[in-house]
Amino acid sequence: MKNVLIVGAGGVAHVAAHKAAQQNHILGDICIASRNEAKCQRIIESIHRKGSMRDGTKKLFSRQIDALDVKALSKLIEDTKSSIVINLGSAFVNMSVLEACLNTGATYLDTAIHEDPKKVCENPPWYANYEWKRKERCKEKGLTAILGIGFDPGVVNAYCAHAAKHNFDEIDTIDILDVNAGSHGKFFATNFDPEINFREFRKVWAWIDRQWVSRPVHTDKWLYDFPIVGKQQVYLTGHDEIHSLAKNIKANSIRFWMGFGDHYINCFNVLKNIGLLSEKPVRTAEGVEVIPLKVLKACLPDPLSLAPNYKGYTCIGVLVKGKKNGEYKETFTYNVCDHAACFKEVEAQAISYTAGVPPVAAAILVVRGIWNPKTMVNVEELNPDPLLRLLDRMGLPTKNESRQLATSMA
Repeated sequence: MKNVLIVGAGGVAHVAAHKAAQQNHILGDICIASRNEAKCQRIIESIHRKGSMRDGTKKLFSRQIDALDVKALSKLIEDTKSSIVINLGSAFVNMSVLEACLNTGATYLDTAIHEDPKKVCENPPWYANYEWKRKERCKEKGLTAILGIGFDPGVVNAYCAHAAKHNFDEIDTIDILDVNAGSHGKFFATNFDPEINFREFRKVWAWIDRQWVSRPVHTDKWLYDFPIVGKQQVYLTGHDEIHSLAKNIKANSIRFWMGFGDHYINCFNVLKNIGLLSEKPVRTAEGVEVIPLKVLKACLPDPLSLAPNYKGYTCIGVLVKGKKNGEYKETFTYNVCDHAACFKEVEAQAISYTAGVPPVAAAILVVRGIWNPKTMVNVEELNPDPLLRLLDRMGLPTKNESRQLATSMA
């Protein structure tokens, strides 16, 4: 049994399906499943339109599924003979999909941390609230579950592991920097699920001086000079990968910075101040109960719809400072991705592309037996080298800059 089930039909699933089709001589039949099967069919049409199917003898098809229905999802995994499940649905369904994998023995891959719809920015480390509680069961069953194998989290975790393995004897600080210097031409839009996007920005958790520190949102700002895209404004932000890296990588401080322009910050503050970012139900004058954040999501553009007119680049990287052979140094390991090139290849924008390629690369490593821990792991617990080599060939090449420092504070 060597088939792949992709759960979800958003922008990231769109890219992953294209990439899986390009590698279907390795991955076998591909099923795309979502509550909205019409969205799955649109992905399949795009795959055929772009000629992404490498092996025409393999199947590419869709199914309708409620990913919260563990029994139905377990049956779908068995019916499709899927040995790998790539979970790219909402972060609210992660534990249901993982349960279905535990039921069937299928390898589990996801790209984002699980969230409870009623809880926002829970206490750290976030993985301990849901995923890690099931780690022992994965180990007992010999189930491979690779958490957070998108780009961030995912590839950046591999960058950190690579730094610890090859470039540093001691790590002082890790700063993960994510900037989108592209333009989509809309007045306001988010590049991935608006609901998940806005839920991130309630509280900032950072790992500073080997302890969890809480900071207000959009308070700590840094003007960083990125390769290709130049100087960009980034803000200290809470993010998934810090919550595993703080456990698995020995570093004094680990922080995540995301780029936001002044226009985004202004729109965000207005939406927050009038209550449209709330996940708590309100009742309209007509007696209809609605959740403001879900209404806002329905009003904003679908992230996949941004792709045709997107221009410019993303740059995501990891700045590491520490010591090697007694000397202080820093490295910046990064990827630059072109929105227009992504659309030309797979009819998606670069945010979806950077998140959608890595889980397919991971699936290939699992099939080949290169990554097969038979337990639950975060990406930095695995050998980063084969992943980065494979991504170089799959459209996400890694670049690296390094320089010596006079002191650790340079």
